[in-house]
Amino acid sequence: MPHDDVPGPLDALGALGALAARLPAHAGDLRRSLASVPDGSRLSPQQLWGTLLVTAIAARSAVVLREVGREARARLTPEAYTAARSVAATMAVNNVFFRTRHLLSDPAYGTLRTGLRRDVLGVRQPPGVGRTDQELWSLAVSAVNACGACLDAHERALRAAGVEREVVQETFRIASLVTALAVTLEAETVLEALPGTRTVPEAETGAEAVPGAEAVPGG
Repeated sequence: MPHDDVPGPLDALGALGALAARLPAHAGDLRRSLASVPDGSRLSPQQLWGTLLVTAIAARSAVVLREVGREARARLTPEAYTAARSVAATMAVNNVFFRTRHLLSDPAYGTLRTGLRRDVLGVRQPPGVGRTDQELWSLAVSAVNACGACLDAHERALRAAGVEREVVQETFRIASLVTALAVTLEAETVLEALPGTRTVPEAETGAEAVPGAEAVPGG
């Protein structure tokens, strides 16, 4: 079970707040959108933190993954934490393979044997997590990796299971925010190290400061 001394994901920003506080002034809209995730999410705590974890992995930012991964490990059960990482690894294969096959103009590739193991294809359900959670996490990673074929497949599976469109959209909204967070923080790390870089105060940009510990409604 998750640690008892860790507040629920709907009660605090946690890792998102810490990361959002590191964003530059010109990324104020991104900060405000990130602040709305815990309080405004339609996902269950397990779905939410699994989505944050898999998208942090897919976004390929050590800065973001270090913070999100630490908190996700505390908030998820060991089984769910492992299952989410398994989904991220599986979709890293599937997204490249099926995106490429989908983009090729020759439809004959769709008739060929994939050569991928059944568990890589997503047939095997990871222990400790329901099929809906697995599909949501798979869709989130597919959104980051822009695999249209995978997005369609997982969206259809979720809708067939009775998941509302609003929940599906919330999942890829989070994926987009985590990706933007990763891209922006990695870019700022490089740009701030350039000679002659000047940090523009928030007062000069007109950006509204968003405290890392306070959730701001709205998206």
